[in-house]
Amino acid sequence: MNGKVIINDLTIDALNLQVETKTSNGGSELKIVRFDFKVTSEDYHDVTTLLYKNDFIVKIPLKNLEFPAVIYNYSTSITNLYEEGTVGDFRLELIEKS
Repeated sequence: MNGKVIINDLTIDALNLQVETKTSNGGSELKIVRFDFKVTSEDYHDVTTLLYKNDFIVKIPLKNLEFPAVIYNYSTSITNLYEEGTVGDFRLELIEKS
């Protein structure tokens, strides 16, 4: 499924959006959201600066969800998006804070 994911104040056009739950060591159910998204050279700095904070409020309007989260897994197809016109593929997994 595709849809919007809002991380703090940044709206992302998410591809392959998945939401599931995982049982923590303490027995509580935590939400995990996984999605892919494109990042242009123009947006690279803003996106990576946000991700380095690793303290998020995640909103998924399509699922009527909102929860605090941190990065569970993260990858990118490219490490240098400072060249004009470059687009990278990002994969992000966020887990609800317990």
